[in-house]
Amino acid sequence: MPTTCELCGRVVPDEEIDDPGVVQEHHLRPEERAESPTVMLCRPCHDQIHAVFTNGELRESYDTIEALREADRLSDYLEWIRGTDKLDIKTE
Repeated sequence: MPTTCELCGRVVPDEEIDDPGVVQEHHLRPEERAESPTVMLCRPCHDQIHAVFTNGELRESYDTIEALREADRLSDYLEWIRGTDKLDIKTE
């Protein structure tokens, strides 16, 4: 069954799910994993979140999927990724 990334909304096709890292669980409250709610993200979205936010920022201000979707630092990225089928990106 295809998986939809909860951040960008892209559907990851069944044939890509065989790659164990293509869909990843993201803990919305880093460093509180036991209690943290989670969301399923495609690998590029998960990588991008951790490239642009510190764990402290995620914990303090971006601990919901809605907050992440509305984050200024992700707006250009989300606009771009929604128009591609890439499942691997380079993040810095």
